[in-house]
Amino acid sequence: MNDNFNQKQVLQKLEHFCAYQERCHAEVISKLYSLKMAPDEIDNIVVQLIEGNFLNETRFACSFARGKHRIKFWGKIRITNELKARQISSTNITLALKEISAEEYITTFDQLSERFWDSLQEKNNLKKRKKFCDYLLRRGYESNLIYDKVKVLETS
Repeated sequence: MNDNFNQKQVLQKLEHFCAYQERCHAEVISKLYSLKMAPDEIDNIVVQLIEGNFLNETRFACSFARGKHRIKFWGKIRITNELKARQISSTNITLALKEISAEEYITTFDQLSERFWDSLQEKNNLKKRKKFCDYLLRRGYESNLIYDKVKVLETS
């Protein structure tokens, strides 16, 4: 048992931690380890958080996908990879990606790509293409979308 906190105090602390912002199981477990909790206590607290609806992996994944797309303008590939890194199940990842409508996705992609293309000062067309493609690939957009867009932007 941890000397600094009893299990009830830790549960309250973690309820606040989860209520403040959606969390995935991995973040909560990491937080509990940082509080030097024993593995059986961690399991017990995680179960209580799930039962109290403070911790919900599906809700986290959907919120994460919406937020990263709308605020950071990430593409589906990057969102998927980030969720996998947080040990989210493929079922929840699929549900999360459905939170982003096809129209919203394409609109965001078009706005981001056009704004970035216009901001590039590169005179060499090949270098400009490379910078453009690399930027959007890092953002997690699909290569076929990027290459189609670069063809359109070059001719305009």
